Amino acid sequence: MKKILLSAIGIVALSLSAPASAADLAARPYTKAPPPMIATIYDWSGFYIGINGGGGSSHKCWDNVVLGGGALVGGEGCHNATGGTVGGQVGYRWQSANWVFGLEGQGNWADFSGDNVSVLFPAQRNHSKIDAFGLFTGQVGYAWNNVLFYVKGGGAVVADKYDVFTAPGFAGAGTLLASTNDNRWGGTVGAGLEFGFAPNWTVGIEYDHIFLGNRTLTLNTPGVGAFQSDRISQNIDMGLVRVNYRWGGPIIAKY
Repeated sequence: MKKILLSAIGIVALSLSAPASAADLAARPYTKAPPPMIATIYDWSGFYIGINGGGGSSHKCWDNVVLGGGALVGGEGCHNATGGTVGGQVGYRWQSANWVFGLEGQGNWADFSGDNVSVLFPAQRNHSKIDAFGLFTGQVGYAWNNVLFYVKGGGAVVADKYDVFTAPGFAGAGTLLASTNDNRWGGTVGAGLEFGFAPNWTVGIEYDHIFLGNRTLTLNTPGVGAFQSDRISQNIDMGLVRVNYRWGGPIIAKY
């Protein structure tokens, strides 16, 4: 009987000490749930300004016509006027989902020059040079976050200078015989790939084709007057590297 009583007292004592032991344990620390993942989306909207540089080639063909712009006399041949260019651009883009739309104006200094000996008049060397050009275009593009592919199209204006010199191998080689300047309007199409490498900064490459059609010009001898008339066709191909700085919200947080 005594053993049973001692056993019962021990069980009761253990049951009373268990809650006290649990109470002595430290409370479980509270852990805050991690924040939800946030994906960043590059936003191409906003005004931008930038610089560009590259090279190009202008293909020109001369056809001699009766002085004053009359009937065709004969072809004088073609040449490519090549060289470098540097300039700037300013524009505005707005983005809807992945589609990006924009308007842009661009102005460049250029040094595209070339020449050929006239097929029709072998004693003459025809020379041309592009000093500057401007582009006024609209853009439509598709963006993959901070990568944008776009096409563009619009109007173009080109400042040309045309000269006729005495050809090599003839007396007075290199003597200026006649010249004229011309500002010609035409159209342009192009495409580019642009990459946002930092908030508000982008770098890209672009190809442009300018088509200017035919234009009849009269070249004049300095101090004398009209020397000859030529119908000159012209188109330009060029590649540019561009860097832009944009104002606007560069990054959108998307949960």
